[in-house]
Amino acid sequence: MTGLLDDIVAEITAAPHSAGALTLYALVSTLEYEQPGYQFNLVKLRDLSAGQRQLAYRLMEMMVEGGNGGEPWQQAKARMDSLLRAG
Repeated sequence: MTGLLDDIVAEITAAPHSAGALTLYALVSTLEYEQPGYQFNLVKLRDLSAGQRQLAYRLMEMMVEGGNGGEPWQQAKARMDSLLRAG
């Protein structure tokens, strides 16, 4: 996993059902599907701390660079899925 994805997994691990963790997870989930235009409700950024917003902005940059796919992305997403299910 990339450092960014590791950081997001760590945020979710710390508090899997917090607003911040769920919002980051929603953004990751949204960035998996380009159609119809990566729709994400930006007002949800208010649920994030300043540090979590920085992670969200870095995720958006990762998408712009084409990093929102592939094996590292899929591994990180699977780990996030597992953490949220386990609660």
